[in-house]
Amino acid sequence: MEPERDERTSMAPTPHRRRRPGRDRPAPVLVTSVPLLLGAAAYTAWVLEVVLATGLDPLRAYLSELAAVDQPLGGLFRATDLLAGLAVLIGSCCALLLLPRRRWATTGWAALAVFGAATSVDSRLPLSCAPTRDESCAARETAGLVPATHTAHAVSSTTAVLAALTALVTFTHAARRYGWPLPLRTLGPPLVCAELAATAWALGATAAFQTGRGTWSLGAGQRLQTLLVAVWIGALAVSVSRQQTPPPSCQPTPPPP
Repeated sequence: MEPERDERTSMAPTPHRRRRPGRDRPAPVLVTSVPLLLGAAAYTAWVLEVVLATGLDPLRAYLSELAAVDQPLGGLFRATDLLAGLAVLIGSCCALLLLPRRRWATTGWAALAVFGAATSVDSRLPLSCAPTRDESCAARETAGLVPATHTAHAVSSTTAVLAALTALVTFTHAARRYGWPLPLRTLGPPLVCAELAATAWALGATAAFQTGRGTWSLGAGQRLQTLLVAVWIGALAVSVSRQQTPPPSCQPTPPPP
């Protein structure tokens, strides 16, 4: 005769081991957030000019001049721009393919993918010289005697800026609308406002330089503009990485029929 089983013991839930937070993150979240973090870091490679002798004035020089063909460290900065663009493009494409589709988020990922692609192309279309440092270069540029890559570079740079602004605005709205994890939900609005102000500064300074009215600290405006985009991409990556799926023990049990 079999011994009677304790009903309380037989009905007791099976204990589950406590999981580490990182193990609850699905693979799509990781393959999206990791490339974005890498892209954000590479997009700020220009800070190396603090310790490297570039010969350019950070307050006056275009960021693109660091990667100019005639600059000694041009190859380094072209490589970091290419890495930044490709990493953001890969992360955005993974998000579009693997993460849940929601209208505002999908628009943001598409805009961010365009930003990554334009940044990658931008790195392959370097300036031939540094116009804020070399007066003859500035004169040739004004006269249209520079290679066509100068014009192509301007187009790709403008595309990248417009795509970044679109991504910032749409993702900020998406984070608040869909209740995304911090920090994007709280950092988004002030970063958007700061980026718009920095972009206006950079555009005004560029127009002033091209019309012979000085630089208006053009370099500082562009560097602030780029830094804010990198910080925002980093915040987006952290928010995406904090999206977790509940462990099986936390999933509700369907009611009996």
